[in-house]
Amino acid sequence: MDTNSEKLLLKDEVFQVVGCAIEVLNTIGHGLVKKPYENALVIEFPLRKIPFKQSRKLSGLNYLRITALRVGVILNFKHRKLEWERIAL
Repeated sequence: MDTNSEKLLLKDEVFQVVGCAIEVLNTIGHGLVKKPYENALVIEFPLRKIPFKQSRKLSGLNYLRITALRVGVILNFKHRKLEWERIAL
């Protein structure tokens, strides 16, 4: 398998989401409870024309399977540096 020839699914969109998350982290800081980050992302995503759907009941791959979405991003604002993971089906 030649990984150089493979393209990441929705690569640009994932990087836009991560960019928004970094902007939020730089603005409000790290280590807060989840709600301030959710509120800030709900505001930030529409500014960049990024669709946003949030679910607290389902996690990662289960959410993708149930909603028939192909790619998701898990964000962690606990530390000074944003931790993120791209998940895909």
